[in-house]
Amino acid sequence: MNYQHPKRYTVTAALPYANGPLHIGHLAGAYLPADIYVRLLRLLEQDVLFICGTDEHGVAITIRAMKEGLSPQEIIDKYHQLIKDTFAAFHISFDIFSRTSHPLHHQTAAEFFKHFYDKGLLIEKESEQLYDPQAQLFLPDRYVVGTCPKCGYDKAYGDQCESCGTALSPNELINPVSVLSGSQPILKSTKHWFFPLDKFQERLEDYILKQHSHWKPNVLGQCKSWLSEGLAPRAITRDLDWGVKVPLPQAQGKVLYVWFDAPIGYITATKEWAMYRAEQNAEYSPEDWVPYWKSSDTKLVHFIGKDNIVFHCIIFPAILMAHGEYIYADEVPANEFLNLEGEKISTSRNWAVWLHEYLQDFPGKTDVLRYVLCATLPETKDNNFTWEDFQNRNNNELVAILGNFVNRVLVLVHKYYQGVVPPLHSLESTDLELLQNVKTCGQRVVENILQFRFREALQEAMNLARAGNKYLAEVEPWHLITTQPQRVSTCLNIALQVVAALSIIFEPFLPETSQKIKQMLGVEKVRWLWKDLLCAELIQEGKQLASPVLLFEKIESNLIQKQIDKLRATSSLSLNNKEAVSVATASAAPLSCNPPKPIIQYDDFDKIDIRVATVLQAEKIKGADKLLKLTLDTGVDIRTVVSGIALYYTPEEIIGKQVIVLLNLAPRKLRGIESQGMILMAENSQGKLVFVQPSNTIENGAIVK
Repeated sequence: MNYQHPKRYTVTAALPYANGPLHIGHLAGAYLPADIYVRLLRLLEQDVLFICGTDEHGVAITIRAMKEGLSPQEIIDKYHQLIKDTFAAFHISFDIFSRTSHPLHHQTAAEFFKHFYDKGLLIEKESEQLYDPQAQLFLPDRYVVGTCPKCGYDKAYGDQCESCGTALSPNELINPVSVLSGSQPILKSTKHWFFPLDKFQERLEDYILKQHSHWKPNVLGQCKSWLSEGLAPRAITRDLDWGVKVPLPQAQGKVLYVWFDAPIGYITATKEWAMYRAEQNAEYSPEDWVPYWKSSDTKLVHFIGKDNIVFHCIIFPAILMAHGEYIYADEVPANEFLNLEGEKISTSRNWAVWLHEYLQDFPGKTDVLRYVLCATLPETKDNNFTWEDFQNRNNNELVAILGNFVNRVLVLVHKYYQGVVPPLHSLESTDLELLQNVKTCGQRVVENILQFRFREALQEAMNLARAGNKYLAEVEPWHLITTQPQRVSTCLNIALQVVAALSIIFEPFLPETSQKIKQMLGVEKVRWLWKDLLCAELIQEGKQLASPVLLFEKIESNLIQKQIDKLRATSSLSLNNKEAVSVATASAAPLSCNPPKPIIQYDDFDKIDIRVATVLQAEKIKGADKLLKLTLDTGVDIRTVVSGIALYYTPEEIIGKQVIVLLNLAPRKLRGIESQGMILMAENSQGKLVFVQPSNTIENGAIVK
């Protein structure tokens, strides 16, 4: 396997904000693919440094501190540790996990600013910004909320509407108010320093569009959009008391804008790594960080989510160009977003699978989530995580394919040879084919990972386990043990070599599983490298193996349903929000939880047309795990209703059932299907939906009064 590599790699993963815990979208967006990439490079004996840390400045931190009644320092200390522990639990193998509140980072970021200031590069100008006269503070964009001028959402932030996704400025909001005091802000003059991004337009176009035209389409698309609109100077400072202080005497009460200081955190973290290593070992120098950021034979790779593309492909490179001493990114393999059960992950609505909670709910199953997320990575477009898919991939792939093959081989060796590796005899074509499959698989996995095609790489790895199962099924050693013992000895020796190879090939994806396999093979202290896949004999004849243990176990449906119920119970997602589920419910929860609605007049009730109908047909809607498409005989007509009951009922069990339907509800499209009504359901105290229906069969179209 001959691959052209640079002298060294610097790999960064986006700095997570220390204002909350991590969820599956974070892991799939940047950190899991980065870890897989780095682990492979290490197995290929490459010099690679894996850098990350928490981003601890900016408005997101101060807002979280306000909500929790804590100081910003208490917030960042709390979440830095939680995030760090979570990454460790999922075996994300950073060489350094730093934080931007570190004094070294404040010093480095301030030096960048001063360097630009002394060169006369920065633009100093007065501008009018929103100011809270009651709190007596200039308001950062996120401290202003109002009505979005695009979609009418009344809780849009001053920098973006979370409902329609439109980028905004605070001055565009309708009826803006301060989140600090609730008062209406006023415009007030303030001085700031701007980075002249427009001066680097031509260099950035050459860097992105000519030198790196091979970047992923989703990355190039965003860059082209920004460049085509023309770049403009961008404020590098802001009025805030939390962050890196602007190193000028005339800039009291101002800090560096977080978009400017955060990416410099990669450089700071590398400095910190070098300093710590030099303290531990006199052979190293605190200046060892320099070649990782200033040497042309270093390859810089940024792993990020799509919301960070502009910062890492345009703004950060422009900062480094302006400085003049640093290399720029060679690769920016940004992922798209991972949705959850067909809906966008939302931390504000608690529609998320939190990683620290997963660790509690599924102890010992970090590799299961790593596997499922890798198999569904949103590499070029948004993808979807569902608990049903999680269960299916665990049971049908990890348990039934990989786990099954490894277990069968180890059990047979213990059964026939007391756990001692049997000798090889003459090889047949099926043996040679499987051994060649190992080498081919290893090559394909490397090619795919180095091209950032992680899903394909994982599939290739699993295909080798499939080939192993096929090999055992064809040879059938359990039938030959008494008549052809030498053939069985060879077969199980070959199978053990494949098991050993799988421990190498799966190490980037499933590091814990890889180690378990090595423990069963009795080589847990051996550091195999990728080149060892070329070895004919990874496990020596006569070696005593440890007792086999199951790598994975089936996940039962009740555990999956528990997660779905938990998601519903803890989320504030409204049934009427966005792609609303067409169900009306009556809750069985106590009245204190669901107070009665305001009194209406009989005339209001009389407008509602509620009737009995029969379900003629029911089918699942592709890509929407909650929804069923129902065909109803309403006694008036045959109509389609989309109903959010798929988590509780299969299509087969509701065909022929009589239901209560609201007929004169305005039609609306759900997943491209026009829904012409709403099924009435009751919700019990466990959150399950139950049909409201007549106690006796009655003709379709009967009016409910």
